[in-house]
Parts: sequence; structure tokens; C-alpha cells
Amino acid sequence: MGIAIMTSGGDCAGMNPAIKQFVDYCYDRGVQPYFIYDGLEGLIDDAIEPANYTDVAGIMHEGGTMIRSSRSKRFFEYQYRKQAYENLQKHNIDKVVILGGDGSFRALDQFHKDFGINFVGIPSTIDNDIFGTDYCLGVDTALNMIRQATDAVRDTSASFRRACVIETMGRDCGYLALVSAITCGAEVCIIPELQYDLKSLGERLKKELAQGRKYIVCVVAEGTKNTQEIVHWLEEDVGIETRATILGHIQRGGNPTVFDRLMASEFISYAVEYLLSHQKSSAVVVYKACQFEFVSIDYVNSGKYQIKEELLQLAKRLVV
Repeated sequence: MGIAIMTSGGDCAGMNPAIKQFVDYCYDRGVQPYFIYDGLEGLIDDAIEPANYTDVAGIMHEGGTMIRSSRSKRFFEYQYRKQAYENLQKHNIDKVVILGGDGSFRALDQFHKDFGINFVGIPSTIDNDIFGTDYCLGVDTALNMIRQATDAVRDTSASFRRACVIETMGRDCGYLALVSAITCGAEVCIIPELQYDLKSLGERLKKELAQGRKYIVCVVAEGTKNTQEIVHWLEEDVGIETRATILGHIQRGGNPTVFDRLMASEFISYAVEYLLSHQKSSAVVVYKACQFEFVSIDYVNSGKYQIKEELLQLAKRLVV
């Protein structure tokens, strides 16, 4: 029986290194690897092809996912899951590795319950908001893309004595904004997880400007929905010309960092080995306390990801 890999939901850097490692590792273990193109939609539409070394040659440095991704409403209807199952049967596939988030894992878990298709999920999202894992594939590259953009915007802000407001992605999780604010030396950090005091912040910033500060860097998580409020506050209350930069999907792209490439290789190796050694599998491989382990889908869905208190403490000076 063959084993297939697919990417689902939002893309992230690190997926292509994972895909390459998947093919290499499967051949090393004497198993035929397959690609499922276009995520869950491709599973339904039989976009399934055998993979070989030439397919993955030279993709280690590329962002995104060469087998593409999608979000699928159809997959949550039984008739389309049945169609997807028949496609896998036709290709003699009974094991799937899926790179995605908790929604993708829930979809494959139902698929497993319906038809017994074994799978292992690999947390892959720049939001880093999956419960049960400290790290999701793609996060390190996203943070480096934000760092690069923030450093560049700071340069021009300093030249004109301006404030810059940088909006990061992350849905309802402020991890990207928090870590970026700390590591880029921001003066202000606005995230859903921390209460902020604009009056106190304003007094501090006005004092610093009077003492010679030439710029202000403010990092805002998109989940707060407060980017324009912060721009208005900086201009009207603090009294400094302000520009907003919404980084958007630039955070998803870029060359995968060394850390994301290494993590991709380790995640994949554990996932494939687990599938080959377990007759029945519906699990997620997570990275917790510097160790890899396997947890159930129910566990992943049992709680909400919380940023470590130690990180929140480092940013508290940036909210008052």
C-alpha cells in the first residue's frame, strides 16, 4: 500500500522542505510515495499522482507548497468523502500525511472514522495557534519575514521622524506580533492577549520624543482589529506623523529558514515512521518541551493555544 502527502488550508514556508523529505524518506523505507494536489479538493477530484526524486529536486529553498493547497466545504459532506476514499483505493493508498491546521485535522479524523484511512497531521501554520504544540511549521520563516520588513520600515521612519504601525497576521493569536515586537525592539505591542493603556503609553512616548526619540515602532496583531485606532492615536494624541504597513501575505512566503527546513525533516520522519508502524492511526505529531510526540485529534481540539507567560511578561513594558 502507498502513502500520500497533502497540504491543506493556508500555505507556509517549510511545506516544500517537508514534501522533499517525505519523498526521500519513503523511498528509503521502500514505500511508494504519492502527491495529492490541491488539498482536500484534490482528494475529492482525484488529483493524485505517484511521486519520485525528480519531482522534489531543488525545492528545499522554495516557499509555499509545490502540490498546492485549498480549503474545502465539500469534504464535510459524506458523499464527497466517499468519493475521496474511492480515489485512494484506486491508487492503493491507505496512509496520508497532511500538513495543515486543526480544521484540516478534524476533516481527516472524520475521514478516518468513516473509512479507516490512516493519517498523521503535521501542525503547519504561521499563526502558531494549534493547541498541544509549542511550534508549528512555517513560524520561524514568517517571523524572519516580519523582522526584515520591520527593520526596513524603521529605517525610513527614523529618516522622517515618524511612527510606523506594522500589522501582522495570526488570526486571534498574537504570537507573531509579540515575538516580532520583542525581537525588533518595538516601542509598542498590541495583541489580544495583553491589555494596553493608551494614556500611559502616550505619556511615555511623548516624554521620549521630547528627549530626542526620532521614531516609534508599533507592532499590532490583526486579531485586535485596532490598527487604524492605533494610527489615529499616534497622530492625534502622541502627535507624530504615522504610517501603517499591513504586511499581509508577504508573511507566508519567502525562503524557508534553516530551522523550518530542519523541523520539516524531523516532523516528516516521525510522521511516516508512525504510519508504517501503526495499523490504525489518527494522530498529530507535535513539538512540546523540545520533544516530538503524538497526540489525538480530540486532544488538539480540547483547548485553546496560550502564549507562554514568560513571553507575555517580556512584552508587558510595551503595553503601558
